[in-house]
Amino acid sequence: MDIIEWVTDYDEEILTADGFDYALIGICERINQPTIAVYDTDKCLNLLTERDGMTREEAEEYFYFNVVGAWVGEYTPCFVSLYKEEEN
Repeated sequence: MDIIEWVTDYDEEILTADGFDYALIGICERINQPTIAVYDTDKCLNLLTERDGMTREEAEEYFYFNVVGAWVGEYTPCFVSLYKEEEN
């Protein structure tokens, strides 16, 4: 079972972001709120640069306006930026 199947089997109402399967990392459960899909922002941006040939700046502009900015109702996915400890 891949992650898309796992997420939709968990709750068929969960919406996923088209074209960003690689960046899907799980689900988010919140009290009295619907369960939603969770994506890794860095993986999304890397996908846009590698798959679509965008520069990092183009990828960020596209991603924040068209993906993060796309409200599709209460099941809209969320995008997280993971903390990365700096190497010394």
